[in-house]
Amino acid sequence: MSKTYQIHVFGKPGCAKCHTLNGRLDDLLQDEAWGDFEKVYHDLETESGLVEFCEAECLNPQRVPGFYVSKIDPATGTQKPVPNPAPGAPDSPGGSSALYTWVGLQTDYTDAGRGLITPRMIEAVLQQAKGL
Repeated sequence: MSKTYQIHVFGKPGCAKCHTLNGRLDDLLQDEAWGDFEKVYHDLETESGLVEFCEAECLNPQRVPGFYVSKIDPATGTQKPVPNPAPGAPDSPGGSSALYTWVGLQTDYTDAGRGLITPRMIEAVLQQAKGL
């Protein structure tokens, strides 16, 4: 049985930033506070990973790695993406790395984002998902 929340991570082999994001999530999920979350990794170099990426309809392929959060729907028992309550808000968790449609992050390679998804950004987004 899946946990209440799933973190759908999109990355690819040989990507240092993908490795770092996965490691940061693995470290964070060791903490009991995040016990109702689990990570689901989608390798973009596989057919199934690419299909999941396309079906998410919210990540930019030039901003990998990234992730969105889903939550179990009690009515159906299936996972559904958590909608972003304020799409495009400048003060959203993750700032310029925030996804527009769903609660999640993607890598911002501009000077503002510096290509980083920090542990603080990840925690802020997971906390946001828990509060919705």
